[in-house]
Amino acid sequence: MRARLAPLFALIGGDAQADRVVPPTGFTANLTVFSSGAMAFLAVFALALSLATGRLAEQWGDALAQSSTIRVSAPEGQMDQQVIAVMDVLRTTPGVADARVLTDEEQRALLEPWFGPDLPLDTLPIPRLIEVIEEGDGYDPEGLRQRLAGEAPGAVLDDHTRWRDPLVRAANRLRMLGAISIVLIAATTGTIITLAANAALAANAQVIHVLRLVGARDSYIAGAFVRRFTLRALIGAFAGMLAGVIAILLLPSADVGGGFLTGLGFQGWHWALPFAIPLLAALVAFAATRRAANTTLRELS
Repeated sequence: MRARLAPLFALIGGDAQADRVVPPTGFTANLTVFSSGAMAFLAVFALALSLATGRLAEQWGDALAQSSTIRVSAPEGQMDQQVIAVMDVLRTTPGVADARVLTDEEQRALLEPWFGPDLPLDTLPIPRLIEVIEEGDGYDPEGLRQRLAGEAPGAVLDDHTRWRDPLVRAANRLRMLGAISIVLIAATTGTIITLAANAALAANAQVIHVLRLVGARDSYIAGAFVRRFTLRALIGAFAGMLAGVIAILLLPSADVGGGFLTGLGFQGWHWALPFAIPLLAALVAFAATRRAANTTLRELS
């Protein structure tokens, strides 16, 4: 068991003699810490974007999937008769839980963003709107449209499909883009750390040669680079992650009027996810440095 955990103990505890092979400061050290921190900062926002769009897709789906609207247009004097006919049809339609006619105040509130607060509804030929709430698996839209065409020719059913589907598809694509962004950030971090490790190895070629002369194995030398660069990436990513979380906390809180942008953040147990980013950065740095060290040491042989 101890033999299996030896690489982990070596990574955490290190070796003072082996660590001298790796420059503690300089260009490669600063590049590793800065790139890990910057990528972790971006990863926090990519993760927040992915989770926020997922919540948004669920909200849009829940809000629109179980509701629909019927727009009733009729000549003057026939509006009430048409509305009564529509309500009679809805009361006998399977899958309809409730239906109600929107009041003048509610319709005015819907039109206010486009026409202002002083819209004279009583003098304009504005259709009446009926809100329909579904239950269970919902109703048959085509069947309801045929019944409305026979009983109330001026009624038009909008089951929100043309609104709901594009919105949900857009939210799902944004969530996918957030996940792709995290993968690209991890790949970029690995590439930068690989370049930094190669530069450090090349700069210490003479030291590596001397170590080989006194009997040091390549695994011993590579371990020093792997440990130093992994810890640098972990420290930089942790700092970048904290900065990203603080930036998320400073965003306006979510509210009904704010919409998507004010909802960009974490909720519940999702706040624990950003703390996995430094660990992911350390794993990427470990794999990238190990591969770079082994490749470069073979070339220096």
